[in-house]
Amino acid sequence: MSDRPHAVLLYHYFHPDDVVSARMFTDLADGLVARGWDVTAIPCNRGCREESIAHPLNETHDGVSIRRVWRPPFRQASARGRVLNAAWMLCAWARAAVTLPRRRNEVMIVGTDPVLGVLAALPWWALRWRAGIVHWCHDLYPDAAVAEGMLKAGSLPVRVLNWLLAKAYRRCGVIADLGPCMRERLERYGSHARPATLTPWALVEPSRPVEADPATRRELFGTAALGLLYSGSFGRAHSHTEFLDLARLLRGAPVGLCFAVRGNRVNELKAAVTPDDANVSFAGFAPEEELERRLGACDLHLVSLRSEWSGAVVPSKFFGALAAGRGVVYAGPPDSAIGRWVTEYRVGWVLTPETLGAVAADLRALAAEPGRLAALRARCHAAYHEHFSRDRQLDEWDAELRALLPVPAPQPAMARSS
Repeated sequence: MSDRPHAVLLYHYFHPDDVVSARMFTDLADGLVARGWDVTAIPCNRGCREESIAHPLNETHDGVSIRRVWRPPFRQASARGRVLNAAWMLCAWARAAVTLPRRRNEVMIVGTDPVLGVLAALPWWALRWRAGIVHWCHDLYPDAAVAEGMLKAGSLPVRVLNWLLAKAYRRCGVIADLGPCMRERLERYGSHARPATLTPWALVEPSRPVEADPATRRELFGTAALGLLYSGSFGRAHSHTEFLDLARLLRGAPVGLCFAVRGNRVNELKAAVTPDDANVSFAGFAPEEELERRLGACDLHLVSLRSEWSGAVVPSKFFGALAAGRGVVYAGPPDSAIGRWVTEYRVGWVLTPETLGAVAADLRALAAEPGRLAALRARCHAAYHEHFSRDRQLDEWDAELRALLPVPAPQPAMARSS
């Protein structure tokens, strides 16, 4: 039997889906292949945003073996659909623990889509006890459901879910979080798994701070001297109140705020903008081939997280902003992961009711002194590549997974191609 290591990725969606978390798992698979791993991904066969799309059940992509699970087209956008999809995928992954050919040097990595996906650790631990088990936690449940108001803290369903999750977490060898605030929530389960912070990376990683495209900048911000952009999903975990308060303090200054968003709170955001908010505008959602130009058209990025969601999720747009060499204005808890990183690496501002006036004054000054932006851009770009880049995270993934192998596996001659 070959000692070449084998990684099995359990995640709801995978290539060619463009949802960010599916892209992360696809990049992880590609990065492991480049680092000498055999990789098998077991997603569903349905499209993420359109359930009528059915991908081939079996294919190989960039050296990754994809074995898709046939799943009925339950609507992921509905609560009932999410529950049915989760149950279906958990059953399919339990079956895969029986039917997938066994390897001596094997690890299984499970994510958090579908919800409660980590429960797959229970049958995998029972049926493939030699395999190392890793959970990459992108969204923490039931915490996110409590923050959303779907479940009540301390209720019987929450207590039952926490009991089941504690059992699953205790079967893991590594639990990878997205930041210290998420790790603090995970610690309450009492797992002896090795903790690791393995953050998402940017979908686009320019080699230097992006230069603004004049036409795109003019389209988003007109003639504003300072442009602030919110680009990406705008959903239940995000807030617009602080940004609109900031925009209203900045009326009359050459500062523009633009929202290029999609998600279930976009209509609420648009309804909150009044005719007097002339410095606030909207733009369409950018396809990936235009993403670098869009992210580089602004001077600063807007990132938000409602306080009740701190530690349940970590906004991935923070990493895209830094990769483009752009600072952030972060509306969220100062003690959250993003809040801590903004302060520690000096890559922007933390916007709270208490800091609102000071941030507005600083942005007015920044609009009058654009030369200060060059130093900020260089600092953000350097911080991204030092702490959060794809290659750095994938190297850490490789090391964490190899530490779980029962037999030392040979390192590839070529470290990576990513």
